[in-house]
Amino acid sequence: MTNQPLRFAVIGTGFWSNYQIAAWQELEGVSLVALYNRTLAKAVAIGEKFGVTRIYDNVDDLLNNETLDFVDIITDVATHPAWVTKAAQKGVDVVCQKPMAPSLLAATQMVEACAAHGVKFFIHENFRWQAPFRRLKAVLDSGVIGRPFKGRLSFCSAFPVFDNQPFLAEEEQFIIADVGSHVLDITRYLFGEAETLYCLTNRIHPHIKGEDVANVLMKMENGVHCFAEMSYASRLEKESFPQTLALIEGEHGSVELSHNFLLKITTRAGTVTETVHPRMYSWVDPDYAVVHSSIVDCNQNILQGLRGGQAETTGQDNYQTVRLVYAAYESARTGKVISLNQF
Repeated sequence: MTNQPLRFAVIGTGFWSNYQIAAWQELEGVSLVALYNRTLAKAVAIGEKFGVTRIYDNVDDLLNNETLDFVDIITDVATHPAWVTKAAQKGVDVVCQKPMAPSLLAATQMVEACAAHGVKFFIHENFRWQAPFRRLKAVLDSGVIGRPFKGRLSFCSAFPVFDNQPFLAEEEQFIIADVGSHVLDITRYLFGEAETLYCLTNRIHPHIKGEDVANVLMKMENGVHCFAEMSYASRLEKESFPQTLALIEGEHGSVELSHNFLLKITTRAGTVTETVHPRMYSWVDPDYAVVHSSIVDCNQNILQGLRGGQAETTGQDNYQTVRLVYAAYESARTGKVISLNQF
């Protein structure tokens, strides 16, 4: 391994690049040298904000003209297969935003392309890096609630997501692909792989194409029954957006992640509470701090992988999350329980 900063380019300078680049700049050992966006003016604006002068509106030109250790792809999911493959063919390591791919076949091809060209491949899946979930996992691993047997993960909100991102209303596959990529990955982080899966979906907003409600029941390989619920149509007493809530029951107690990052551990001895706040960087939006701050920790782990160490969200690992996403769609379409070892 070398101590020289890794040179990278960002492909895609839309909304999320503001936070992704800021998060990279919190870390030592990386140097952002170039930007791409199909609308050049957007790349120029981000370049001015972050002090980057090498700007492109053609990915091939970027890859041909720059000496890069890796690229960070922050574009819409439909472009991921092409950009990942182009970088791999140039021998450049790849970081790609979630969801990995627009289909399971495309995800397979992306993983295979990176392997064939000998490049490292990572998916920027940051929800498992949220501070409350890292603490919750530590509680589970401590054994204080004993062997878990049931888990519930909830991302249910009335947040007007279609007002802020109107293109989502046109997606044929919406909440499982968008939110489910996060929530189903958290289930794997906490409980391992799923054995079977059953999914029901619904569309409540009248003017959208895809599903805005999904309920996924999984039996995990370790025997845990896990229920993952997602909704953008839930008007509840307490609005939890952008938090994911959790309740996990074990043979000796339970652990609950509630609103405002409140973690409650209950055993025969009683209930112990703590609040697990996200770190407040200067550039985060306080309303989204739990999401924004986790980008730094996710990037740090990926950087470790880029330098030859271990990283959690490799392309091969996240492929298992992609399988859950598309197994959920298949279950909702057919009304059948899906066996993951046959999917």
